[in-house]
Amino acid sequence: MNIDQARLLRWTLIETSHPGNVGSAARALKTMGFSDLRLVNPKIKNMASNPEAIALASGAADILETAIEGTSLVSAVEGCSLVFGLTSRDREFGPPAMDWGTAKSLISGTTQGGGTVVLLFGPERTGLENEHLALCTHRVWLDANPDYPSLNLAQAIMVCAFTLREAFTQGSNKRNTLVNREEMAEFADPAAISAMLENWRAGLEAIGYLDPVNPKKLMPRLQALFARSRLHKEEIELLRGIAKQMLLRK
Repeated sequence: MNIDQARLLRWTLIETSHPGNVGSAARALKTMGFSDLRLVNPKIKNMASNPEAIALASGAADILETAIEGTSLVSAVEGCSLVFGLTSRDREFGPPAMDWGTAKSLISGTTQGGGTVVLLFGPERTGLENEHLALCTHRVWLDANPDYPSLNLAQAIMVCAFTLREAFTQGSNKRNTLVNREEMAEFADPAAISAMLENWRAGLEAIGYLDPVNPKKLMPRLQALFARSRLHKEEIELLRGIAKQMLLRK
């Protein structure tokens, strides 16, 4: 497997409840040759050093030792042009949906080009919420039994890790999946888009177009629109400039 590609993947677990799941995730990642594990707002602080996590890691304690734990999902995705949220639940709004096979090819091409990719996995009981998907470039689902698409956290990570290892090992280098490094660098990361949306929220309130008491679905619709557009960095600055002008009308 291409080790350089593997290092460009961030496996990010959000609000995990059970230390054993973190340990099992670490074991799955090490087995498949991945190592960058990140924990955002786990229900128990210092979860990676919890005895149950270490026990379930079963020899993958080194993955736990280097795991990064933080409180900000924005920080976890900052600087990444592709953020995939793994969930089987359809959403009315949110980022474009993509099946895992397509996502896998895009991940392979992006990492070959030197781009960093984040894979987000939500809380065990509820999965990813809309607020998490707001920072994703794509919503991705695994092709499971439609009558029972439920996988536990470690299972989902193992499926993704195994198939990505397979893709990286085979050197998935078809011309139509390769992503140019310079092109990827021009895309705005989800954290910048989220900040720009807050500027627009304030601007739309300032000109009276958005009622903060009764916002309806205006901001989710704008969020979905921008997610489909794959905005570039210069476009973010343009949109921020428009928001600034709206605020001057206040």
